[in-house]
Amino acid sequence: MAVKKTSAEDCALDSSRWEKTFRRIKMPIEAFIHDDIASGLLLMGCTVLALVVANTKLAPYYDHIRHTEVSLHFGSLVLKHTLHHWINDGLMALFFFLVGLEIKREILVGELAVLRQALLPIGAALGGMLVPALIYAMINRGGVGMGGWAIPMATDIAFAMGALVLLGDRAPKALFGFLLALAIVDDLGAVIVIAVFYTQTIVWQALLAGVFFFGLLVVCNLVGLRGPLPYVILGSCLWLALLKSGVHATLAGVLTALTVPANSRCAPLKFSELMFNLLWRFEKIHDPEHSVMRNSEVQGVLQSLENGVHSMASPLQRLEQGLHPWSAFFILPLFALVNAGIPIELANLADNLKHPVTMGVVMGLVGGKCVGIYLSVWLLVKAGASRLPTGIGLRQMFGVSLLAGIGFTMSIFIGELAFLGQPELLLEAKVGVLLSSVIAGVSGFVWLYLVADKGK
Repeated sequence: MAVKKTSAEDCALDSSRWEKTFRRIKMPIEAFIHDDIASGLLLMGCTVLALVVANTKLAPYYDHIRHTEVSLHFGSLVLKHTLHHWINDGLMALFFFLVGLEIKREILVGELAVLRQALLPIGAALGGMLVPALIYAMINRGGVGMGGWAIPMATDIAFAMGALVLLGDRAPKALFGFLLALAIVDDLGAVIVIAVFYTQTIVWQALLAGVFFFGLLVVCNLVGLRGPLPYVILGSCLWLALLKSGVHATLAGVLTALTVPANSRCAPLKFSELMFNLLWRFEKIHDPEHSVMRNSEVQGVLQSLENGVHSMASPLQRLEQGLHPWSAFFILPLFALVNAGIPIELANLADNLKHPVTMGVVMGLVGGKCVGIYLSVWLLVKAGASRLPTGIGLRQMFGVSLLAGIGFTMSIFIGELAFLGQPELLLEAKVGVLLSSVIAGVSGFVWLYLVADKGK
């Protein structure tokens, strides 16, 4: 087979082909939002697929796959759980790891870094958690479903962001930052609730082992270890310890994320000087007539460029950007596939909607979220404690308050914990989550679309 030689003309064509790619600068938030659009659509597709399968003749196969046992052996240690359990306690730990990275970034350099600026999303998130929980508790007071009071507290960032993006220019850019900050505080609240209120009987030896591994992670941070391997190994040990302790294992993801270094190894001016010198050297030694693979010195310069970029970017930043696509396009869709498949009998649908658990979830997510967030924002602004982001009025805030009622991922996750071993109540909770997510998503989208032309 003939080997085609690389000519200067070929290089020029290749350069022209890739020029737009290299010149296009996509900010991290833009990449995040772009992923959330596709992720939201994929989540929706997986949810519909799970619902269809669970309500057809394929339902027995669906249940069989979900309850298939998978074993992992580490010497004498054997971990044996169903596929459903591995996804909810294993893969979701990676999702919570990403949540932890986002929380740390927002606190250090994001919307939550400045107290006055952070008060608005923090206050809105707290109102959006407390009011739904109170509404649910009032509806289910003294009933068997009281344990699910935390289900309507959560907001699904992928679906909510996706709805905003579909509005295009009708959604002010500042809304994205506010909603992202609100959802991150919301996730932090959910993590605390899971740790405090949904912990089973504690095995103290395993919990102490978890404290030990967390201490080692802190030491890794303090001594300046920046490679991912120590955090992966110790984080896995922390996950295993918490799994055995009775504390929900997904919390290991958040705790590990908080120890990941967030600082750059290279100073900005030094980085700029290094990149300039390396690019100058590349221009001097590369030969347009030949592939860079034939020039070991050019390859060395390229490797130095890559190392320099890695030194400038913090481990937290690299891990967050690397894990977000995996979370958006693999973990969350898989979670939806194994958790959203609920059998719905049309004859009993009216009874489902009248059930206190379903009513509590719907009223909490649709009504409670909206009232809690909007009222908190209004009070903070009127009291002068904070101010609305530039270009956003109270009408837009009301629309975002509606969109925050899309609970889905975290709401279903908390429902699985709240009604463990109570499939009837879990079914009612999931019906409420799906119904309220549709109502909140559609109403929020329509409201923001209509008020876009009417100013603030």
